Amino acid sequence: MSSIDLESISEATSGAIGAVLSTTILYPLDTCKAKYQAEVRSHGRQKYRNLSDVLWEAVSTGKIVSLYQGLGTKNLQSFIAQFVYFYGYSYFKRLYQVKYGTKSIGTKANLILAASAGACTAIITQPLDTASSRMQTSAFGRSKGLWAMLTEGSWSEAFDGLGISLLLTSNPAIQYTVFDQLKQKLLDRKLKRVGNGTAPESLSAFSAFLLGAISKSIATVLTYPAIRCKVMIQAADSNDDDDIKKNKQKPRKTLMSVLDAIWKREGVFGFFKGLQAQILKTVLSSALLLMIKEKIAATTWVLILAVRSYLVTQGRLKGSTKK
Repeated sequence: MSSIDLESISEATSGAIGAVLSTTILYPLDTCKAKYQAEVRSHGRQKYRNLSDVLWEAVSTGKIVSLYQGLGTKNLQSFIAQFVYFYGYSYFKRLYQVKYGTKSIGTKANLILAASAGACTAIITQPLDTASSRMQTSAFGRSKGLWAMLTEGSWSEAFDGLGISLLLTSNPAIQYTVFDQLKQKLLDRKLKRVGNGTAPESLSAFSAFLLGAISKSIATVLTYPAIRCKVMIQAADSNDDDDIKKNKQKPRKTLMSVLDAIWKREGVFGFFKGLQAQILKTVLSSALLLMIKEKIAATTWVLILAVRSYLVTQGRLKGSTKK
């Protein structure tokens, strides 16, 4: 196993653990945000006028626990997605550095590497992403299990929103590119202060949190209309559609139908409905993820090296023992 693979696995593991922890901490906020985004005004009426209305519905009906519906699926999706993304991004980045013999990577190259890793992640995790979105946007207390969500429709429906997901690879591409560039500048300043001596190649918790918040805010504002369309396409059918489901097959939601619904019912500002909630959730989530990742990266690396050393001593790694 090469050092490149080991370092990539370390990056991926620490990123995935950070994703699960941040997702769990902020999940009630994420559920409120998803239900708020998924609703489109109908006949001049809307159930949720702001984000707090969703929370009040859960509290007033005694279904606060339902704010966590779909948490297991979301954590599974987050772990796999972040592991695949961080592994792919780290691996592609190191290949680039080895090929061109440089430690610095330009902005354009960073965007390409991040988008490539994001595309692989979207394809692999799309069914879980669709299922978790439907669980979150289901009526409180009426969410189905993962298997039921995946099997209730056609296999193609499990990939609803894949096109937008691929488009949204620009979101983490922008986020992590901005984060990496800002991080490198901070570390360069730190190295200049201490001279040529050894300096820790990690950010403080506050610095990582701040840079994560800034980078995610920029990415979210630029891509929000696509984010809302994706939520609406993947959302569970509302209770208002029960009659439709009883009498005939429900119409398939497409990007064009969602765009048309938003434009006709809410106007241009409808494309940015819930932007504040999205920024609040994603900024906190990404900042926590990157902060946790930075803090556990060194420990993860030591543990992986320890496991590798153990396997070598046990003769379980290729080439470590004579045949």
